[in-house]
Amino acid sequence: MAAKLRICVIGLGQFGRHLATELAKDCDVLAIDQDQSVVNSIGELVQRAYCLDSRDFQSLSTVVGSEFDHAVVSMSESLEASILTVLHLKRLKPGNISAKARNRDHAEILRAIGADAIVFPERETASRLAAHLVNRNLLDFIPLSENYMVMQIAPPDWTFGKTLIELDLRKRFDIFVVAVKEHVPERTVFLPPPDFMIKDSDALLVIGRKESLEKLEDSPDPSA
Repeated sequence: MAAKLRICVIGLGQFGRHLATELAKDCDVLAIDQDQSVVNSIGELVQRAYCLDSRDFQSLSTVVGSEFDHAVVSMSESLEASILTVLHLKRLKPGNISAKARNRDHAEILRAIGADAIVFPERETASRLAAHLVNRNLLDFIPLSENYMVMQIAPPDWTFGKTLIELDLRKRFDIFVVAVKEHVPERTVFLPPPDFMIKDSDALLVIGRKESLEKLEDSPDPSA
């Protein structure tokens, strides 16, 4: 089993709080806010929670470093705090930095100073962002129901060069391939035939239970 992702969420407003608690179901989450009452309220819902001012580099550097896979800055209401926090994170070097933006100008500034991804909360739900961060092979997802979902995934290496009938994903993983997005040539094949061969440049649009999709992602090469 792969090690849990380590993710830091800075700013625990409505969006940040929901993101942190969603991520904590699958990841090792550090939640940060400068309001002690907010930190106290989330303390039992995440792995760690600290009260500090992320505008202060020394304070932030005591708890965040390169050991984190992702850092999410969720404090778009304060432009100063948002910008300074992203600047500090660039020095602390977590794997990736996502930052919530209030508008297009704010987003351009955040990109210019080093944010890897920009989040507009009116377009991106916290649950959707959490799914993107947790599922490293996840390219896109659409919630279907409580137990089922449609996902667009990068196929595991061991599927390359094999046909769908050889892989038999429906029988082995209870997963149905709805479509394949090919990049070479660029086209989408809907309801691909059994003899369709998977390539390393393909993306699979599949439907299945969340646990089945995770099992496919974690499954080792059966021929190894």
